[in-house]
Amino acid sequence: MRRLLPVTDLTATTESPAATAALDREWTLDELADAYAYPEAAGRPWLRANMVSTLDGAAQHDGRSQGISCPTDMRIFGTLRGLADAVVVGAQTVRQEGYRPARARDAFAARRAAAGQGPAPAIAVVSASLDLDFSLPLFVSPLVPTFVITGAAAPSDRVHAAREAGAEVLFAGEGAAVEPDRAVGELAARGMGRLLTEGGPRLLGQFVAAGVLDELCLTVSPLLTAGDAQRIAGGPPVAVPERFSLASLLEEGGFLFSRYTKG
Repeated sequence: MRRLLPVTDLTATTESPAATAALDREWTLDELADAYAYPEAAGRPWLRANMVSTLDGAAQHDGRSQGISCPTDMRIFGTLRGLADAVVVGAQTVRQEGYRPARARDAFAARRAAAGQGPAPAIAVVSASLDLDFSLPLFVSPLVPTFVITGAAAPSDRVHAAREAGAEVLFAGEGAAVEPDRAVGELAARGMGRLLTEGGPRLLGQFVAAGVLDELCLTVSPLLTAGDAQRIAGGPPVAVPERFSLASLLEEGGFLFSRYTKG
């Protein structure tokens, strides 16, 4: 893998084959963790999204993202999880992708301990209807408690079922719908300010529309799929598009790994 942006001193001062070979190599997990570290000076919750898209804008193939991903994309996926306090995901993505509890990884143990984090990120599932299978390992046998974020008008029997399974239910809206800013606030109030959302497109669209997304980590896959797959963000359009700035860009095997931040 090679870094295209930001330009390092090495890439700026030499174009020798030896220098190029030194840059185009497999990165260690520590190097990836440093490259994707959360900003220390944010002073507030920081919500980043991690998504993958084909050249023609598809976020999935055959209903899942795995078919348009690659091993390096999955290493970055694991790194972003290793840095997060909580992974926020929509109920449909939980069902489609077969979500399981996050696991502890030795490679991130020291870094997480130094940051005062638990052994693995919590999974926070956003669902208005709570139409979820609460017998799944995600709910009954996680390493750290799973959160379910819903609205105050959620069906009481489903709230009870979630709690019976061991999930912690957070209310982030007065009606049935979840309000994105309140979801972020509820997690932050429990000490989880380093937030990562992995979609799906509908949930990411809600975060975008609410203006609470701080960062987008987007893998651009060198594939064309056509079809009618969703884009990385769906739902109603924002009134005024919000500009993000390119913070970093990595490349390997034709895949581009970009990181955009707000402002």
